[in-house]
Amino acid sequence: MAALQGSHLLSSSSFSNERRICAGLHVPSRPRAKGISLPKLPASIKMEQLGLKEHNSDDLSNSKPHQPMTADHKDDHLVAKLSAIAEAAAERAEMHTIIGEQRNNWNHLFLHSINSINLTASLMAGISAAVTVGEAAPHVLAFKLSSVALFTAATGMMLLVNKIQPSQLAEEQRNAARLCKQLERSIHSTLALGAPAESDIAEAMAKVLALDKAYPLPLLPGMLEKFPETVEPTCWWPKTRKREQETKKAYVNGMAGNGWSKELEEEMMGILRVLKMKDEEEYVRVGKLVLNINKTLAIAGPLFAGLAAVGAGLIGSPVDSPLPVLFGVVGGALAAVVNTLEHGGQVGMMFELCRNLSGFYRKLQEEIGSNLRESEVEKRENGELFRMKMALQLGRSLSELKGFASYASPSSNDEDVKEFAGKLF
Repeated sequence: MAALQGSHLLSSSSFSNERRICAGLHVPSRPRAKGISLPKLPASIKMEQLGLKEHNSDDLSNSKPHQPMTADHKDDHLVAKLSAIAEAAAERAEMHTIIGEQRNNWNHLFLHSINSINLTASLMAGISAAVTVGEAAPHVLAFKLSSVALFTAATGMMLLVNKIQPSQLAEEQRNAARLCKQLERSIHSTLALGAPAESDIAEAMAKVLALDKAYPLPLLPGMLEKFPETVEPTCWWPKTRKREQETKKAYVNGMAGNGWSKELEEEMMGILRVLKMKDEEEYVRVGKLVLNINKTLAIAGPLFAGLAAVGAGLIGSPVDSPLPVLFGVVGGALAAVVNTLEHGGQVGMMFELCRNLSGFYRKLQEEIGSNLRESEVEKRENGELFRMKMALQLGRSLSELKGFASYASPSSNDEDVKEFAGKLF
């Protein structure tokens, strides 16, 4: 009996082990998900919450939430605006360069064409006079009509060219292209230094508009007056408002802060006086002289060509006089000479150059004056940086600027000012 029980237990244990082995072989083990947790759902949801969610979903579908502009987003917006202004300045510089080259070509083409026409017409007038004396007098009409037509065309072309002054137009575009590139570089410098402000954008826009007004792109209408009644310096910068009130500045050990000192103010006041008395006045005076020369040449050229046309038409007339031949031949030659002096010598360009240089010194005066009128030195441009900029723009060293402090004294006479402030131009 005991033996039977032992065998039964053995057989049952072996069967159970076999089941365990089979279960371990055939049943795959489930992978364990690590680091995943499911949210707990609420057991019940109230009906008020369902109604509220349905109402909010309808509102969201009809309107977008308003997000306030952050500081970073505002800075990016200002950077984008200033970059757009820099791109516009670069585009204007390219346009001025292209138009300047075109108008410079106009000057050369009109110069050579008008001279060729005048000299050819003079030659025909001389031939017609020689044919009139000879045996082939009936053929003189062709030479007369040809010379008259050429002189008339030359007169009209000279009037047109003298009105627009291509050399002066080319100088305007060259200077405008240089200033637009300078503005573009200053804007990129502002962007490189840090986040721009609204005042930087307003100032850049004002500078672009001032350049457009000083150097217009279109020829007609909008062209600058080529023969003005009064010579004024060119203004290509926005005007700054003058401060009416000034307060006395207190200096501690000769220093006022922000790089400014009493000695530096005296230097700037001396430079300001010399710029106004000598540099600007000199270029305005030379500009008036060049303008008068240009007016004389602009009148004399068409006048000589017109007289030559009349003289060529009177060749062979019953009036027995050498004046028609003299007017026809000599007048055409003089017209070519005057045209060469005016447009070959680029007198209009010289006048525009004097006007731009006087404007350059006027701009330096306004920069110095705006800083000196500012009573709070912290609102001025840094004194040391401003002094270095003035020295570079005037073509002088920093030590040479100290000599202008003596001109700031009210006791100094105007006759004592012998030198010019600028050595660069």
